[in-house]
Amino acid sequence: MDFALSPTAEEYRGRLVEFMDDFVYPAEEVAESQVAASGDPHHHPEVLEELKAEARARGLWNLFLPHETKWTSGLSNLDYAPLAEITGRSPLAPEALNCSAPDTGNMEILTMFGTPEQQEEWLQPLLEGEIRSCFAMTEPAVASSDATNITTSIRRDGDDYVIDGHKWWISGAADARCKVAILMGKTDPLAATHRQQSMVLVPLDTPGVRVVRNLTVFGYTDQEGHCEIEFDSVRVPRRNLLGEEGGGFAIAQARLGPGRIHHCMRSIGAAERALELMCRRVLGRTAFGRPIAEQGVVQQWIADSRLEIDQVRWYTLHAAWAMDRFGNKAARTEIAGIKVLAPSMALRVVDRAIQAFGAAGVGPDVPLARMYAGLRTLRIADGPDEVHRRSVARRELAAYL
Repeated sequence: MDFALSPTAEEYRGRLVEFMDDFVYPAEEVAESQVAASGDPHHHPEVLEELKAEARARGLWNLFLPHETKWTSGLSNLDYAPLAEITGRSPLAPEALNCSAPDTGNMEILTMFGTPEQQEEWLQPLLEGEIRSCFAMTEPAVASSDATNITTSIRRDGDDYVIDGHKWWISGAADARCKVAILMGKTDPLAATHRQQSMVLVPLDTPGVRVVRNLTVFGYTDQEGHCEIEFDSVRVPRRNLLGEEGGGFAIAQARLGPGRIHHCMRSIGAAERALELMCRRVLGRTAFGRPIAEQGVVQQWIADSRLEIDQVRWYTLHAAWAMDRFGNKAARTEIAGIKVLAPSMALRVVDRAIQAFGAAGVGPDVPLARMYAGLRTLRIADGPDEVHRRSVARRELAAYL
């Protein structure tokens, strides 16, 4: 088991670091000012299209997809992991590289399960970065941590499916470029528990689709939005079925494994940036006659942060290696483990950095408060900590039965 960067990953890493330093970090304030000037919190900042063009010209495009196509790099999970970490340092970087959720997961399952017609209509423009998409699974009336709970109905009517249901926290749906949802609902409530669900492609301009509202995250309005959506007698052709009827739960599991490791690596990148900000802050501030960096408690914050980041990074690289070697299903315990550890670790590091900044840490002049809000949601998104701990515990106990 060797976690040294491959020559391919090392070469990509060098190009990505240069791109981040020269283009992405300087664009952060520009993007904020463009959104503010538009008066629309969901405005797509023009500078992001400039970043996308530059990233594509540098060959930093669709790095996440481990399938060889004319649009993708074909990197392994282990090769992509350190690159995803770097993109986690800036909120602009994932989309600049066309590697942002929920599009990444949607592109993965369209690659694996989409028909040639579905791939031409939806996958190609997603891979080209021309449109955005969303994934409609979570519902307000049920505990969506158990995906078999979903109540949205997908019933056959001749050559169509008719969809009725209520979804929320549908990330990306407030962006005007979001053109299609991959929706999970029940096609056969009487089938075996894990064969009741199916997935269908629903263009968001279909009659009966109503975006009720955008949901803020700890008071923040994210550019892409997280929406509550009602589906009222929404009619789509049966050719919009993704995979087979009754295959929705299995498709969801195939989608979430890689997405979880991407989230974890980006969390590590956010933690690294928070640690960097904390170190620069305490070296440049004086209290009670000496630099804050000389205070024992501050040095403990820094040491603990470094140790925790490195521990989680190595475990995440191990998970990526296991996915490459044994497959996503065989690596499910490692994936569950990092999904618990990475967001919690990053939250602790960001919290220490906020403390080091004092009042400035909770304000808008540094990115720590927004980072904290985003990272806190990851303890719920793609399955809450408790569900992943349950999975790890069950696997451990099985050895003693």
